[in-house]
Amino acid sequence: MSMNANITAFVTGGGSGIGKALSLALSARGMTVCVSDVNLNAAQAVAVACGPRATAIALDVCDAEAVKVSIERFAATNGRLDYIFNNAGIGIAGETSDIPLEAWRRIVDINIYGVLHGVLAAYPMMLKQGYGHIVNTASLAGLGPAPLFTPYALTKHAVVGLSTSLRVEAASRGVRVSVFCPAAIETPLLDSGNPEEFKISSAPDARRFLTALAGPPYSVEKCVKELLEALDKNKSIIVLPARARMAWHLGRWFPALVEMMSRSALANERKAIN
Repeated sequence: MSMNANITAFVTGGGSGIGKALSLALSARGMTVCVSDVNLNAAQAVAVACGPRATAIALDVCDAEAVKVSIERFAATNGRLDYIFNNAGIGIAGETSDIPLEAWRRIVDINIYGVLHGVLAAYPMMLKQGYGHIVNTASLAGLGPAPLFTPYALTKHAVVGLSTSLRVEAASRGVRVSVFCPAAIETPLLDSGNPEEFKISSAPDARRFLTALAGPPYSVEKCVKELLEALDKNKSIIVLPARARMAWHLGRWFPALVEMMSRSALANERKAIN
């Protein structure tokens, strides 16, 4: 990614965590960035920190029409759409038997449809331009088992499937597609727990459990730096940090071993919860 003020990037979930770090990093590279988030105040604070080329908007990614209008307006204002980062998402955790249907619907609406809405808004514009890069945030949980995070894993596996399939379709038409699959990253999401409306008594301590599964949380700034370097190389599935890539490859070659390790971590977490 070169220093070019003509390059544009639209970021969802840009008010905190990975989206915030992404917006700051993209702006530092001279890009024109739209920071979108369901929390307008958070988005505005990030946009101010990004500098004069950044703007902020309130956006609920569950609203397909709002996503379409917002992305089209941003592209029209700037004459192009180079990147879209479909990054907004939530986590819901606990024993599958304790999670109500409404919670499953909520996470599917945000983590799957929220990404899909961004793709369906941006992809036609990028096809018309003949260029562009769609970057969808999934997770290491989208590439293997994630006990006690089954709703999250469900949605992230879907995002991986969407991204890798669309990548093949889009390649000959000038559009790039990548999927970002981080392990635990040092962001507020690690300590936020389930959404307030869902009281799930079997929810794990996310920081403790994810550390047991995949190692200690990784710096969000380092994560974003390595993500952008991978996008420069048009990588398809971007797994970070390096130890997470090792775990992913291990799971592909020795799935039974990863399952055994996951069972052990699950057993320890259940003891800690109870």
